[in-house]
Amino acid sequence: MGAAVSWWRDAVVYQVYPRSFADGNGDGVGDIAGIESRLPYLRDLGVDALWINPWYVSPMADGGYDVADYHMIDPVFGTLWDAERLIGAVHRHGMRIIVDIVPNHTSDRHPWFQAALAAGPGSPERARFHFRDAPNNWRSRFGGPAWSRVDDGQWYLHLFDAAQPDLNWDHPEVRAEFESILRFWLDRGVDGFRIDVADRLVKQAGLPDRPEREQLVPSYQDNGEQPDKDRPEVHEIYRAWRRVLDEYPDRAFVGEMWVTDPERFARYLRPDELHTAFNFAFLKCAWDARALREVVDRTLATHARVGAPPTWVLSNHDVTRHATRYGREDTRFVKRVHDVPTDLALGRRRARAAALLSMALPGSVYVYQGDELGLPEVFDLPDAVREDPVFRTGGRDLGRDGCRVPIPWGGDAPPFEFGTGGAWLPQPGEWRDLTAARQLGDPASMLSLYRLALRVRRDEPALGDGPLRWLEMGDGVLAFARDPGFTCAVNLGVEPVPLPEGRPLVASAELTADGEPALPPDAAVWLST
Repeated sequence: MGAAVSWWRDAVVYQVYPRSFADGNGDGVGDIAGIESRLPYLRDLGVDALWINPWYVSPMADGGYDVADYHMIDPVFGTLWDAERLIGAVHRHGMRIIVDIVPNHTSDRHPWFQAALAAGPGSPERARFHFRDAPNNWRSRFGGPAWSRVDDGQWYLHLFDAAQPDLNWDHPEVRAEFESILRFWLDRGVDGFRIDVADRLVKQAGLPDRPEREQLVPSYQDNGEQPDKDRPEVHEIYRAWRRVLDEYPDRAFVGEMWVTDPERFARYLRPDELHTAFNFAFLKCAWDARALREVVDRTLATHARVGAPPTWVLSNHDVTRHATRYGREDTRFVKRVHDVPTDLALGRRRARAAALLSMALPGSVYVYQGDELGLPEVFDLPDAVREDPVFRTGGRDLGRDGCRVPIPWGGDAPPFEFGTGGAWLPQPGEWRDLTAARQLGDPASMLSLYRLALRVRRDEPALGDGPLRWLEMGDGVLAFARDPGFTCAVNLGVEPVPLPEGRPLVASAELTADGEPALPPDAAVWLST
């Protein structure tokens, strides 16, 4: 598991979206028992840690990111005892566990917000949130205004769904409560926290209008300094949180910040703030050698400023799966789009190569559940089953349900051994060819590639944290060396290229062209040199 003080610098972290991972009680929804039953699969896959999306008590207006009680497990997932048992089981399997924390907002069912509604304007209870007599022009990330009116005429702020009122982080009770929540879970043995929308907690004093209105369906692009994100005062919060975490050895933070300015991004990773943060520039990047090299260079330079390790992530529960994105003419991720021609065979071929690229780069790597199976985005879900509040944009954005369809474990028909009681979102019948059981028996499958690559990554001293050195192999080829004795080459061009010197360790495709050793297009190879 690596050195005790640095596991998070080069860990392979597997993201578990619990509703869709495995169902242990047969009600059609994934749960803690299901996760525990699949720990041997994750151990054998070769991951070092699990990141669990929110499992707290929640009305599920936003898939659990609307928390009503941060100290209790939602009954759909199990009990607090189940969570404590899972933490212990994860550790016994030689892995670590990171849990989500959602500090920007609560559920509208949270006792604090219910008390605020009952207490009325000007009350201390309302001071924990953002209530005012008239709204400003801010827009919700899920479409529509970021304000809703209550019965007494005041308005409250919600940067996301109306069921997710934003907390007022200028209030000392809010700060004290979340430090208490951190300690509650640290005392139960969690190894770290993923911080949801970490850059948005603090709002500009006075809540001024934005300089321009956001789109109805905002993209994941930065628009410069804004009053509702990346405020300088937010760093005081994370310095206080770091002091809490430092009382518990060997624990780590990972922040979710869609901040593209390198200098501002690096501020979150200073030695007295967060340990790591998601590298969304890499996730959003086109399948293009020059663009990827620029992102890698910028990422490494940004993190070097503060001595933090980079992270590499291709998909998560909020974005279109990369096996689908890479099969399109425009392979970037700017926002979720549908009704775009997609070549899934090409997308999966590129996804195989991208997996080897991400695992070979310096730092840690995140694997979203189903990435290792090559799962595509599901676009043809019936409207009646869609639950993502983003769907309220009237079809401009179909939401994130398509990347959250439950995992196919085995069998020839849905629910593919997800559980005995169906699945909360329907799985495509053609997923029978993508089940974990079927792929385990196929040495050429995506799952077999992941298992082999992660085993080699763990064994190779050159991989994980550390430097890299670029190699020149011509336009369209991304190649680099890592010491001692390792080379990664990715052909993003349209013609085969000669293999670099070395003994192949792992390849995403057959290394021949016209009978000669070569790296074909949209393929990657690791070599021992």
